[in-house]
Amino acid sequence: MNRFKTSKFKNTTPKIAKKDGWICNIRAGNVQSLGNHIKASSELVAFNIDQAGGGMLGVTSVSPAADGKWTISQLPCHGDLVTDLDFSPFDDALLATCSADETVKLWRLCSPEKEQPGGPELNLSPGLGRLELVLFHPTSSGLLAVGAAQSALLWDTSRQDAPLAVLEKHDDKLQSLSWKQDGSLLASSCLDKMLRVFDPRAQLTPVQSVKNMHSSKGSRALWARDAYLLTTDTHRGREVRLWDSRKLGSALGSVSVSDSSGTLIPMFDADTGLLVVSGMGDPIFDCFEVTASEPYLSQVSHFLATTPTRGACAVPKMAMDTLSCEVMRVFQLTDSCIMPISYQVPRKSSQEFHADLYPDTAGRTPAQSAQEWWKGENAQVDKVSLNPDKQPKAKASNPTALPKKLQSGRSKEEAAPGLSASSSTLSSASSSAAPSRSPSSSSGLSTGPGPRPSPTPAPGPGPSQSVKAIQNLMGPNSKFRHIQGSVRHRDAHITNLKALNLTTPGESDGFCTNAQRVAVPLSTPGGQIAVLELSKPGKLSDTFLPTVQNTVNVADLCWDPFNPRRLAVAGEDAKIRVWTVPEGGLTETLTEPDLLLQGHTEKIYSIRFHPLASGLLVSSSYDLTVRLWDLGTGQEVKVLSGHQDQIFGLGWSPDGKLLATVCKDGKVRVYDPRKSTAPVEEGPGPGGHRGARVVWVCKGEYFLVSGFDSNSQRELSLYSVGALASGPLATTEGDVSPSTLIPFYDPDTSLLFLTGKGDTRVCIYEIVPEQPYFLECSSFSSQEPHKGLTFLPKTVCDVREVEVARGLILTKTTIEPVAFKVPRVKKEYFQDDLFPETAVWWESSLSSSDWLAGSNGKHRTIKLRPSDMAPVSEAPKEVPVKKYMPSSYYLEEKTDEQKKDELLSAMVAKLGNMDDPLPQDGFEGVDEDEWDD
Repeated sequence: MNRFKTSKFKNTTPKIAKKDGWICNIRAGNVQSLGNHIKASSELVAFNIDQAGGGMLGVTSVSPAADGKWTISQLPCHGDLVTDLDFSPFDDALLATCSADETVKLWRLCSPEKEQPGGPELNLSPGLGRLELVLFHPTSSGLLAVGAAQSALLWDTSRQDAPLAVLEKHDDKLQSLSWKQDGSLLASSCLDKMLRVFDPRAQLTPVQSVKNMHSSKGSRALWARDAYLLTTDTHRGREVRLWDSRKLGSALGSVSVSDSSGTLIPMFDADTGLLVVSGMGDPIFDCFEVTASEPYLSQVSHFLATTPTRGACAVPKMAMDTLSCEVMRVFQLTDSCIMPISYQVPRKSSQEFHADLYPDTAGRTPAQSAQEWWKGENAQVDKVSLNPDKQPKAKASNPTALPKKLQSGRSKEEAAPGLSASSSTLSSASSSAAPSRSPSSSSGLSTGPGPRPSPTPAPGPGPSQSVKAIQNLMGPNSKFRHIQGSVRHRDAHITNLKALNLTTPGESDGFCTNAQRVAVPLSTPGGQIAVLELSKPGKLSDTFLPTVQNTVNVADLCWDPFNPRRLAVAGEDAKIRVWTVPEGGLTETLTEPDLLLQGHTEKIYSIRFHPLASGLLVSSSYDLTVRLWDLGTGQEVKVLSGHQDQIFGLGWSPDGKLLATVCKDGKVRVYDPRKSTAPVEEGPGPGGHRGARVVWVCKGEYFLVSGFDSNSQRELSLYSVGALASGPLATTEGDVSPSTLIPFYDPDTSLLFLTGKGDTRVCIYEIVPEQPYFLECSSFSSQEPHKGLTFLPKTVCDVREVEVARGLILTKTTIEPVAFKVPRVKKEYFQDDLFPETAVWWESSLSSSDWLAGSNGKHRTIKLRPSDMAPVSEAPKEVPVKKYMPSSYYLEEKTDEQKKDELLSAMVAKLGNMDDPLPQDGFEGVDEDEWDD
């Protein structure tokens, strides 16, 4: 700082709200961990509370409600002490927590007035023991730095199987981590008195290190602006030091703070250069201005609070009251309350924006994904103005609505004629002429170029002109729009499931089922898989559970659709093992597979059986190949090439002729394996790199891809086969979540079920081969997050109760059946409009050798109507009951005498009975002497 130039922040003053402006009635307790015990986003505050052994957090809002009061809700998030927490810089509701229970979890918080989620969106288990620190990356979405006892690791939340990097082990206990503002470097402080600076993309060892502490007590490291680092230390008093990371030989400057043994918590604002420090266990808050020249650290204020500090955090800049010249706000966590401390710059003119105090600050949109950053990109977050006049005006919206945008590559004005780009929920699309309706209205799906298929007319007479007019006005409706999901009785549950494997790759569904049994990977050593009989629900034994011993960790698994006893398992050793379960289920552990398929050179992503040909299996791998296997001979028969990066998902067309894939290189491809090993068609796929799935819909004329866009928002895209190069017909975006939406499609009803691992909601849509393509139906929500969802054959559905689908939800300890029913009035009739003939897909139509030779097959179909039920289409029509008098009654001529009599009768009726006594006739009189005075 120029010694002759006065800083505009030198008179910054801490101001304390009145006690009714404090967040009271909390129980913070004395948490023993390395975190700050409280963190804030622009909207929410989360903090440690002394309940459930420290495994519970309190959640409240940054600002009070309209009545001036705060509501505090509780979030039970870990089975042991929550050691650290951090909000995403790009999402006010996304909270990361780590714990002594050795896990990291991501939570999607809601308003404190509502009940907080019952489970996390993501659960990571690094396997390094107690975790102490968790920190979001400042420029990249989905990137976390996690600190264990002596190790720091980086984790891309879109890839849950393994961390991006594990940095060199520290010589002693890790005490703090801090990202540089541009996201390029990571600093750490350690109990071995060393300050280390890592460039994780260049090397896993420190690029610089220096002994920066005199004591082995608590220390913190925090990046200031540019290349400068701040550290705090406790040795004969507490000290703050400023370092230049380009030459860590010695500190540029230092300043002593109050004498105490508590660890100093540093909070730095990069826009103003203000540093606020407070010590654990004491009530003092010191504010300094940090500069790149002498005196480096200048005291601005010294404040003494009323109660000792249990934790402290700074509030993001977007929440500042700029019209009051508030440049920084700190929350002090005490035993019983949270006290806001507002740092304001005195100005003569108030209630106006002072641009010199508020340079543009980092915005809320990530500059890149974790994978892009890891590959070397250094994009920076765009700056935004804090001037209230330049803020976008808030738009009224449905609180459950999710943003959409046009994805076809055209601007909104350039959209194809007759197609619109509107916005609504994730679930459906709407044309510009159709106003939104709930729940069956269409939503904001963008439509891109490419051929528009003409709808196939339904058999029978079409709708009347009046019905068509109503549909044109109100938008199309789905006959499944009121579908209801409900968990079946507990007697049908499988409970006491232990040691569930929660780290299966994102490309896997997590478990698989057929009509007889379900296979669930376990976390026990040796890649064990529990095979449970659906005919034997109830509580599993605590002592012995026979399993399939797969030898290596499970990457994916699936049942043979034509043999309910054959299970194919892909392992992380690039091999596929095929097992046969004994008739009646497992009674002892299986250790030797029937067949071992070898050919891939790297870990396998996913495996799928052919829908028509028996004994034909397809697999995709990290070696960027897709391979077809003939289980009859145990040989590889085809190797498909053309992928340039990780293959996220693959799926067979319903007729078994084509294979679709979606790849991390941003392409979707269609193969005809019998004609060529190269793709016959390809087009642009999802822009994100987190993961994707593909499923064929509408009789194989289309396929749907669920993935992520470049901003890590979940995305659905519908493609027309034969026009992939033109891009998707319709695309819609959803919320930001680390888990890929897993699609399940029912070809009989055209219903699409969507959910992700760790979600509590199952979204349901009807897919139609014309605009608006997606018709929203009611969704189903479970009480706790599910780890997976699969569906059973149509024959298990109770058609008498209009059950159109039945699924199995996998939770942490149970497998629960869920029935999806459509409410109908005439349930005594078979609802033939909802239950067409269904394909017998559990019977093969040809052998693998016949298919490879060029033959094609087709499933036979069966009727689902019970013999004692008549179809509703043949129900007798009800004759309407006349509720009015015939017209002759009103047209009958009356004589003058009849009219006079009716009029007289009406007048008398109004007057009442003339013989009735008057009210005053019942009054009691008085004696004559009572009139005297």
